[in-house]
Amino acid sequence: MYISITGLRLKGPLSFPRFAWHAVGSMRQAQTAPGNLRAEARRIDGVHHTLTVWTDRAAMLAYLRSGAHLRAMKAFRAIATGAVLGYEADAAPDWSEIPTIWRERGRTV
Repeated sequence: MYISITGLRLKGPLSFPRFAWHAVGSMRQAQTAPGNLRAEARRIDGVHHTLTVWTDRAAMLAYLRSGAHLRAMKAFRAIATGAVLGYEADAAPDWSEIPTIWRERGRTV
């Protein structure tokens, strides 16, 4: 499986409507994307996290480079700061582990 974790901090409260618009569209796209096994989001300590689990990296990249997610990435710099990471694993991490994994291994975008 390919695990993808993101964590975004909004630049300010006025960024929320635009963030929400892109987040909802991206989540809907992820949940129906070929190769997606799981797509969830949670806000933890003020950070908007997503966890997606894919059959493989190619499926994740196809999602990342299309549709609502591509539009969200183009708008990202005006909305938030954050970090992302992706890796191969036999099992998805538990939500209690995600903030630590994200802080220790995330790549700033």
